[in-house]
Amino acid sequence: MPHTFFNSLDPACKAPFGAVRAGQSVVWNLTVPEELGYVDPHLVLTKDREQPVHYRMQFTGQTPHVNHFTVSVTPTTPGLYFYHFDLYTDFRKIYRGTDGEGELSWVDGEQWQLTVYEKDFTTPGWLRAGTMYQIFPDRFFDGKPDKNWPWPDRIYRPDKDGEPYFWPNEQEDGYLNMDYFGGDFAGIQQKLPYLRDLGVTCLYLNPIFEAHANHRYNTADYLKADPLLGTNEEFAELCAAAREQGIRIILDGVFSHTGSDSVYFNREGRYGPGGAYRDVNSPYRSWYDFDSGYPCGYRSWWGFETLPEVQEDSPSYVEFICGEGGVIDTWLGLGASGFRLDVADELPDGFIERIRAAVKAHGDDKLLLGEVWEDATTKEGWGARRTYLRGKGLDSVMNYPFRNAAIDWLRGADTAEVAQRLLAICEHYPKPALDCLMNFLSTHDVERAITAIADEPANGRDRYWQSGRRISPNHIGDALRRLLLGYAMIFTLPGVPCIYYGDEIGMQGYRDPFNRAYFDWNSTEERVRTPLRTLAALRRDCDAFDGGGFTVLRAEGDILHYRRTGETQTAEVVLNRGPHLVSVSAFGKNAEVNPGGFTVLVEDNVKLRPGYFKIY
Repeated sequence: MPHTFFNSLDPACKAPFGAVRAGQSVVWNLTVPEELGYVDPHLVLTKDREQPVHYRMQFTGQTPHVNHFTVSVTPTTPGLYFYHFDLYTDFRKIYRGTDGEGELSWVDGEQWQLTVYEKDFTTPGWLRAGTMYQIFPDRFFDGKPDKNWPWPDRIYRPDKDGEPYFWPNEQEDGYLNMDYFGGDFAGIQQKLPYLRDLGVTCLYLNPIFEAHANHRYNTADYLKADPLLGTNEEFAELCAAAREQGIRIILDGVFSHTGSDSVYFNREGRYGPGGAYRDVNSPYRSWYDFDSGYPCGYRSWWGFETLPEVQEDSPSYVEFICGEGGVIDTWLGLGASGFRLDVADELPDGFIERIRAAVKAHGDDKLLLGEVWEDATTKEGWGARRTYLRGKGLDSVMNYPFRNAAIDWLRGADTAEVAQRLLAICEHYPKPALDCLMNFLSTHDVERAITAIADEPANGRDRYWQSGRRISPNHIGDALRRLLLGYAMIFTLPGVPCIYYGDEIGMQGYRDPFNRAYFDWNSTEERVRTPLRTLAALRRDCDAFDGGGFTVLRAEGDILHYRRTGETQTAEVVLNRGPHLVSVSAFGKNAEVNPGGFTVLVEDNVKLRPGYFKIY
């Protein structure tokens, strides 16, 4: 079938590119080959789960063998919209084909997406040109090695180079998640100069609240720091010291469930006779769903009995989290700059909006991120489309789609297909959210990047297989080069890069707990760390990476070449995953890119004489 000349990625066909604010006009331009005969094209625009609206397009003239049509529409209400074109002759329509290109069809096909977000949606500007760093608190640095241990069921690990315990499994008695390496607030504070030197401007800390597992996702007391980390006052001191180094701190907010071993639920009895499990008159009883139909007598998070799920519509729970003197208020008052919401997909939109209000009550510069693993604009839950990325909920999300695309590309995926995955997120996300995306290669929930890129896939193998596995010394050099190439990609794409602690020295490990080892402070590995410093400086110095535009220039073979366009500077980034030196044209000049390497060139848009510099 003949192709029509419409492409949603081309501003000549749709302007502006991507998502738009409510009340912002959008222009669609369609070119139809003359060989199709008479057509009367309409834009068919459908708000999610509503009836389609047809907008007749105006004929604007001809070029050889091509007819041109246009229409302008101003969506007034936020929401998710979908569109295609109807030629109104012989049931012919134009749907989305490969690479955003329109294709003629007589049957229903894939539609394009238009995201319309709140007209007053803004996100914190301080994050955009910065660099994030994720810390799993127990495993970063033990700043007070002689501190008191508050409970006898915690196992101290003086062997800092030892592998985290992993046996027997989560649902049986054993050592999994009960061994502690002693990382604390004092340790993070002592390492602030290291983090500043690396170029870090924002720390994301995995949970710090009192809890009875080393991951601390089983909250025991939301209003108290875990004693092994330090006191609330020491956290405030850490935040103040970090601010002096130009670093802000955001916290993990785990609000979909608590621990069974908590002051709120208290199944284990650690906190005396009270708690929702032991006392039907407990003030926390309404937070939980008790029913004999559940295997353990109450609803629990993904069936884990140690993680009773909360009812986020419980008024007392919402007030406890979001109200004056509540959880959000307490920790932001101590100096935190925002929260990352654990399993945001499992929190009702109304609850997220209340959290946002509580966060922003401390200033518009406070940040609210969410854990979302897919395209956050199209997620569904409870029979409805999620609305948390349209301006009333989250500022932005963890960007797993970029992470997966980068890892796949480094492992040999088709470059053009990877580029389309990157562009899809850029097209769908509101610009304020896109600029604050948390881009990463590793987290505590997935394999470390170097392992995912260069080692054998685990493919569901058990922890005994994963334990102790390391990349061959003969291949570690190549693995580090590929890891750095992945970080160069993450540092230069739209959004904000986040380094998972230890990735900068090539720490390895499959999934939990092997991706959570203690930081190797004896490492002298600089093959990734030194270039990351340079990339962080590039982000600070070049405004193309401060929310600048994104255009893919070439995506074929082993080469991914794209442009970032800022107000005063433009950068071209060329990534070469192949084994050969390549020469490319950037800003009309030839640039050589090493095998497995990258080059960044910057042009000053203001000066009469453009300046160029090569990063790596």
